[in-house]
Amino acid sequence: MKPLHGKIALVAGGTRGAGRGIAIELGAAGATVYVTGRTTRAQVSEYNRPETIEETAELVTKAGGQGIAVQVDHLIPEQVQALANRIEQEHGRLDILVNDIWGGENLVEWNTPVWEHSLDKGLRMLRLAIDTHLITSHFVLPLLIKNKNGLIVEMTDGTAEYNRDHYRLSMYYDLVKNSINRMAWALAQEVKPHECTAVSLTPGWLRSELMLEIFKVTEENWREGASEDPHFIISESPRYVGRAVAALAGDSEVSRWNGQSLSSGQLAQVYGFTDVDGSQPNCMPYLVEVIEAGKSADTTGYR
Repeated sequence: MKPLHGKIALVAGGTRGAGRGIAIELGAAGATVYVTGRTTRAQVSEYNRPETIEETAELVTKAGGQGIAVQVDHLIPEQVQALANRIEQEHGRLDILVNDIWGGENLVEWNTPVWEHSLDKGLRMLRLAIDTHLITSHFVLPLLIKNKNGLIVEMTDGTAEYNRDHYRLSMYYDLVKNSINRMAWALAQEVKPHECTAVSLTPGWLRSELMLEIFKVTEENWREGASEDPHFIISESPRYVGRAVAALAGDSEVSRWNGQSLSSGQLAQVYGFTDVDGSQPNCMPYLVEVIEAGKSADTTGYR
């Protein structure tokens, strides 16, 4: 029997990128996965990307789970409440919440001080990446804490330790990614009495659909992207962080991580999973010890 057989998961913001990779891996472990987002085959969001929630749900089912696509704008409380009601009616509980809502790439103005950055774009970014997580937690967590051992994974970019010492090149982006780490810590305090666990989790250099396009490669020939940036060899597929979530969800002692800020590479070393190519990239220390140290690209000891 698959380790997550019978488990009910919600991947909020599972249309593409890390969310899609996580949903697929939860499905591969046997879970039923609700996949939410704004883009469907009939309607494209402001993000204006081709990936859809239906595609993700189909990939979940193909992997061995049950994928259920539900169009939800997580900024609209009524839609999130309706989602929670549906999950309760159909399954009576929720075991895993992955909060991966983001959608702010087109809003960030990198290396632009706050007084020059578009105020409208900056505030929209905060709403998309922070308010959505709070609204989702408000409506969904009462369903998750009904039973012991529920897991909440707040997805971010950068561990709390890394982000503490590094400015993320935009005040708005910096606020978003630090806020999610703190949000997970605060959630951990609130769900601990219910014997549930909350963590924040970051992938490394993620080969999302957008990143593959930027480097003009596919997942099959991604290594060719190193010709543009040699450090691209430390990158990882979205399935890698998906396997990190699946490992956490299948850990009977997952409460040991409560409140912690984790990375895909760190968890791979603990749980022993690999990326789709069989490697174990560990990007967070590589960023500091190789890239920031000005060394030539070399993943020896990091992959």
